[in-house]
Amino acid sequence: MDLRIFTEPQQGATYDTLLTVAKATEDLGFDAFFRSDHYLSMGSSDGLPGPTDAWITLAGLARETRRIRLGTLMTAGTFRLPGVLAIQVAQVDQMSGGRVELGLGAGWFGKEHRAYGIPFPKERFARLEEQLAIVTGLWATETGSTFDFDGNHYQLADSPALPKPTQPKIPVLIGGHGKTRTPRLAAQYADEFNIPFASIADSERQFGRVRAAARQAGRGSDDLVYSNALVACVGKDDSEVARRAAAIGRDVAELKANGLAGSPDEVVDKIGRYAEIGSQRIYLQILDLEDLDHLDLISAQVQSQLS
Repeated sequence: MDLRIFTEPQQGATYDTLLTVAKATEDLGFDAFFRSDHYLSMGSSDGLPGPTDAWITLAGLARETRRIRLGTLMTAGTFRLPGVLAIQVAQVDQMSGGRVELGLGAGWFGKEHRAYGIPFPKERFARLEEQLAIVTGLWATETGSTFDFDGNHYQLADSPALPKPTQPKIPVLIGGHGKTRTPRLAAQYADEFNIPFASIADSERQFGRVRAAARQAGRGSDDLVYSNALVACVGKDDSEVARRAAAIGRDVAELKANGLAGSPDEVVDKIGRYAEIGSQRIYLQILDLEDLDHLDLISAQVQSQLS
């Protein structure tokens, strides 16, 4: 079971804070550092000092880390034109020496679009499908050849399809709870399918839908990695769990029901139950980015039991 650190910087984090967490992620032996792609805080957070851009952040981290994978859960398709996104991600992949992964979604948070003047079209899923075709098509085009695309939402003509990533193929992540279109897109384009904040039962059902869609698309159902994203709140005892839950404004019982919360042994046991239904990778949503002792505890007493 791979454990990856997943952050939500729109809730309030500077680049320096994210760099500190990313370096701890690397030093403590976690597999990857991922971040959300949002420009506006959610819930009661004031979001200070303000948003950071996902791909600018990852470009900086690419030069200041050496081992960990770097990526997004999920880049919002509404934020970037697909050709520009293909250039950005390929460049960050070069800057990292080939450690980038792209999670791409349709975009969903209308309020942040209004706050920053970003168009929020109704037909976002159809646009996402074309974006996936374009981004992956540009990367797959042989050097010296050109790429063309004539869709309903995007048209490209005689694109040199440059620059190329360092990796032969940048892993693409698709995720969500959709029962029909999401599994179909994952089967067509994804290297990994991620379901965020889902129960074991819901995860098992959704993994089954994706596996069936992969077989229907002519792929092996095990060609994809299956993963979960879950909030983490781990403590060496009940009081430490309660303190960490209070720091992120959450209830312990709710976190135990819907996330990975409790003692290290409790969390290892629950991760094991996700593994039993086919989850191969867990993205640990870390909401208090100042609490590096939390990462140290997870590394020493959770990750060590899963290795």
